Amino acid sequence: MEVRIRLQKAGKSANKAYNYRIVALPRKEGRDGRTLDILGYYDPAQKPAAFSINKEKVNAWIAKGARMTNTVRTLLKKAK
Repeated sequence: MEVRIRLQKAGKSANKAYNYRIVALPRKEGRDGRTLDILGYYDPAQKPAAFSINKEKVNAWIAKGARMTNTVRTLLKKAK
C-alpha cells in the first residue's frame, strides 16, 4: 500500500477560508478519504498562517515509505 502525506480539508467556512489537517492516507483514497494518521494542522486564514506538524510521526511514516506532497514538504521546511 502506497501512502501519501498530504492536506485534508477540516473545517467548514462560509467564505471559503478552510483549515486543513496534515494526514497520512493511502494513495488511492481521495482528499477526504479514510486517514491512517493525523500528523498536524494548517490554517492559512490566520495572519501569519498557523501550522503545527508532529515531526516524529512524519519521520516514522517516511521511514515506512510514505511520500509527501509538495505543499506538505514546503510546510515541513518552514517548521524547521
